[in-house]
Amino acid sequence: MRYIPEYFEFQNPTKIIAGNQALSSLPSEVQKLGVQKPLVITDQGIVKFGLLDKVKSALGNSKSLLDLVFDKVPPDSSIDIVNEATRLYKSNGCDGIIAIGGGSVIDTAKGINIMISEGTDNLLNLRGHDRLTKPHKPLIVIPTTSGTGSEVTLVAVVANPQTHEKMLFTSPFLQPALTVLDPEMTVSLPAHLTAATAMDAFTHALEAFSCLQKNPFSDSYAQVAIELVAENILKAVKNGQDKEARYRLALAGTAAGVAFSNSMVGAVHGIGHTVGAISHVHHGMAMAILLPHVMKYNIDQMADRYAPVWNWIFPEADGSHNETNEQKTLKVIQWIHELNLKLHQLTGMPNDLEKAGVKREQLHEIAHQSLNDGAMIANPKEIDENDAFNILNDAFKI
Repeated sequence: MRYIPEYFEFQNPTKIIAGNQALSSLPSEVQKLGVQKPLVITDQGIVKFGLLDKVKSALGNSKSLLDLVFDKVPPDSSIDIVNEATRLYKSNGCDGIIAIGGGSVIDTAKGINIMISEGTDNLLNLRGHDRLTKPHKPLIVIPTTSGTGSEVTLVAVVANPQTHEKMLFTSPFLQPALTVLDPEMTVSLPAHLTAATAMDAFTHALEAFSCLQKNPFSDSYAQVAIELVAENILKAVKNGQDKEARYRLALAGTAAGVAFSNSMVGAVHGIGHTVGAISHVHHGMAMAILLPHVMKYNIDQMADRYAPVWNWIFPEADGSHNETNEQKTLKVIQWIHELNLKLHQLTGMPNDLEKAGVKREQLHEIAHQSLNDGAMIANPKEIDENDAFNILNDAFKI
């Protein structure tokens, strides 16, 4: 029987334009939002690989919208970068933001929007859940990866270099006004990042489907995301020019973002955020590595929620109706391990924490600090510091 909570909330206010040549709709959509002088947020990689030029080309006579560009965003956004970009926004009298990039770029744009819209000079004062009070400036997102879901989420993650924390901000005001999903923007993504971001989407969806705030609407988005990633991740990794696979992964990342914005994520993210902050591991890679180990920890209480995933991954599988939920869950865990190994062999993406650069002596610090992450609250099974350490130790070396 489908699980339906006695009470839940669901929202997705972001307008989504998706498909080949979706970028061509951008000028009219920007006009509808009343944006005349946006600040473009991106990174050096986007510029180097010609993706900014692709957007300019699609804009045609409206390419002047991209005149003011901040392209200094690092792989992990930080307070310092947000402050620098905010000063540029203010000094040029901007009235909106266009983010072209992956999760770090989008989180930077959201951080700028917090600073501008809330009229604050200290982002630290507003970290946490639902502490923002005012509608934000129009934020338009053009994702160049397929996994973070930041293009539709109410979440921003910004690093504090002084404390080595990844600070979490959650508020409906953070959800972008418009997202443009065009597969042309992801075809140049390297194979290892294609793998990592797709596994990020898969983790978002699986945690959304299993965490405490799940509901039937978020479940629907989570299922679509899981099916699309399972069907297309290896296709896109093996052939980056496969636009159909790229398009489907883009839809998966966005669907997963809608799902977890409404149901939240759990311990994979709670521990993974801290792995990233302390050991500087790419977020998607941390998700891929930690996911099967957290599932194994949760299995005694969560097999009934994990089990349907097996049938979504292998809808034609025979004999599954005779298996227990725990047996199906163990099959899902094994499938993830095998997928991580394939991705490691194909792209070099690490499939354990040691290969990702984590030091064994860091595990206790990661376990301790991860308990402060807000994502731990929604995990369906309570985790203490010793539990977190054991999960990390299991994931350290395969």
